[in-house]
Amino acid sequence: MEHQMYRSTGIAMILGALLIIATMVLHPSGGTIEHIIKISKTIRSAHALAIFSLPILLFGFYGLTIALLDKWKLSILGFIVITFGLIAAMFAALFNGLALPYFLNKYADTLEQNIETLNMIKNYGFAINIPLDYVFIVACCFSILLYSIVIILEKKYPRWISYLGIFITILSIVGGLTDFVFTNLVGFRIFTFSIAGWVLSSGILLVKHTAKK
Repeated sequence: MEHQMYRSTGIAMILGALLIIATMVLHPSGGTIEHIIKISKTIRSAHALAIFSLPILLFGFYGLTIALLDKWKLSILGFIVITFGLIAAMFAALFNGLALPYFLNKYADTLEQNIETLNMIKNYGFAINIPLDYVFIVACCFSILLYSIVIILEKKYPRWISYLGIFITILSIVGGLTDFVFTNLVGFRIFTFSIAGWVLSSGILLVKHTAKK
């Protein structure tokens, strides 16, 4: 039964990573209110896919947490942290990916009369989105760092996956110190693709290596 749980949660990690990659590929760039209204269906579809992937990812991380359970219970801390990060990602997707396009579409026929107010609302939405993105980014890095440390200490997985997690964390810290913009589309894609790569690799290892025990 335990091996079946590891297999199902490993598959969930793989599926969640693929859905996140698909989300970032589909994710359009922002722009003016007119542009947002024009591509609102694409925006909503991409963010709905992202929200759909989050509980799948969380289920996958649950399996990884159990598989890496150590005497210090650091993997549980990693799970708690990633949960906060995924909740922040959910709110970011809800606000700017679903609520904002829906709201702006209500004024599609009266843009000229309301453009100043709508721009303020759009800018406020983006201002909310930035700290939520950073909560997600920091939570992902800290959680992956914790999982990587446990992998090294417990020797349950090949060490390359832990080194990859540490490398991603170090690069993210360097990016933060050098004012790399994580919250624009290019920066967020780079970060998300790197995280998705680690999650995908961890899911494959969860299916393959844990099942051998």
